[in-house]
Amino acid sequence: MSPRRHILRSLLATTTLLGGLAAAQVYPAKPVTLVVPNPPGGFVDASARLLSEPLSRVLGQSIVVDNKGGGSGNVAYGLVARANPDGYTLLTSYSAYHVGNPALSPKLPWAQKDLAPVALVTVATNVIAVHPSVPANTLSEFIAYLKANPGKLSYASQGNGSLSHIGTEMFKGQTRTSMVHIPYRGSGPAVQDVLAGQVQVFITTPPSVMGHIQAGKLRGLAVAGKARHPGIPNVPTTDEAGLKGFELEAWVGIFAPAGTPPEVVAKLSSSIKQAMEQPETKTRANAAGIEIRYLPPEALDALVKRETTFWAKTIREAGITAD
Repeated sequence: MSPRRHILRSLLATTTLLGGLAAAQVYPAKPVTLVVPNPPGGFVDASARLLSEPLSRVLGQSIVVDNKGGGSGNVAYGLVARANPDGYTLLTSYSAYHVGNPALSPKLPWAQKDLAPVALVTVATNVIAVHPSVPANTLSEFIAYLKANPGKLSYASQGNGSLSHIGTEMFKGQTRTSMVHIPYRGSGPAVQDVLAGQVQVFITTPPSVMGHIQAGKLRGLAVAGKARHPGIPNVPTTDEAGLKGFELEAWVGIFAPAGTPPEVVAKLSSSIKQAMEQPETKTRANAAGIEIRYLPPEALDALVKRETTFWAKTIREAGITAD
């Protein structure tokens, strides 16, 4: 390489670096939108709203929560994947959509490579909840009833391919029971029909059902995690209730369109960490039944890769489809 070309390439690299740093220094210069792939209500929407207020204070700009439910999350994912990679349109990603949808359909309007990891923000174990009309007070009684009445009860999910869908199919497989699947467009409408008794079973995250369990409107049979949930301490874990090894955890992470400047991603990630560490954020999370768990971009990327492999195998073995 000639000395002149080497100098020009060095100048170009320096200019690009300085441009990126300048962009990060002025970012954000306008409101940032968090696109949510679910209707209002439920774990994913609650996580976005939990983050929006403290993140707005950290960044000094408004954070707009934009619910774009539909298509098992694919409407929102496709929108963010095609958005300008400038850090102003972000995805509040739900684990089942992010790692499950690619295994459910080869023709998605997005791909994982279209989305850059920014930060993991929250996790939640799932709760096995039933309408009080179900003649079972314990998980063992519930499983016995299902075996004696195959196909009599129906279960709600947040949509085809959601964690509540995949997780309940796992539950059916492990317990060798049968229930009819009724998919909804998110937790909000699903919970309403479960409360009305039109659908009797919902395996979902605590924000959707915890208040109803506390009020006696739904019956919590078990928490599908390693420990009891502090908001519903009388509900045993699945291990304690006799269903060994059945655990179901959902997560929510923030992703940007691929190609977003690394400096902007880094600023967003550190700002999210700061926002989630604020005492009032933790207090609100505890009240909503959400666990805050921050991971930086590299760790979130590794989590996505691990879970994509696991859920692809689970979906294939359970015979779950997007239809």
